[in-house]
Amino acid sequence: MQRLPGVGPKTAQRLALHILKRPEAEIEALAQALIEAKKQIGLCSVCFHLSAEPVCEICRNANRDNSTICVVADPRDVIALEKTREYKGKYHVLGGVISPIDGIGPEQLTIQALVRRVSQQKPQEVIMAISPSVEGETTTLYLGQLLKPFTKVTRIAFGLPVGGDLEYADELTLARALEGRRELD
Repeated sequence: MQRLPGVGPKTAQRLALHILKRPEAEIEALAQALIEAKKQIGLCSVCFHLSAEPVCEICRNANRDNSTICVVADPRDVIALEKTREYKGKYHVLGGVISPIDGIGPEQLTIQALVRRVSQQKPQEVIMAISPSVEGETTTLYLGQLLKPFTKVTRIAFGLPVGGDLEYADELTLARALEGRRELD
């Protein structure tokens, strides 16, 4: 269980001990539910988000704005953005970021599908919502060069979290906060 993200040795031990105390039928039901979820959940053929259908609910939703595509690295990013209830467009999930050290190049991601989609659908804007790590920046810059011939490419602003203190922010975060500033209403 320690191989699960966010599960350290103590949590893994607590989970294992909890599971051992449960009735065998309950453990079998849990195991079967995990197997079924793995079999039934795949990737959307349009945006590559998680879906039990060939096309995900977001891509099928006629009320979503087709003029914007928000590019994210991972399905978790879609979930996080959807929780804000602010973004009403469509998504494209890359399946990671370019990371030569980890052996992940553009070919291992859904980049070609994104370029094809943008060139065919011609959205008004593609929003890059990829974390500002070195690999994320590399991916964002690479995609920007590929997509600029087809549409406007923007990126989400980065900066200080709400309630954060300036004195505890690193230089890069402060620089991004200054770059992403906007006029007061």
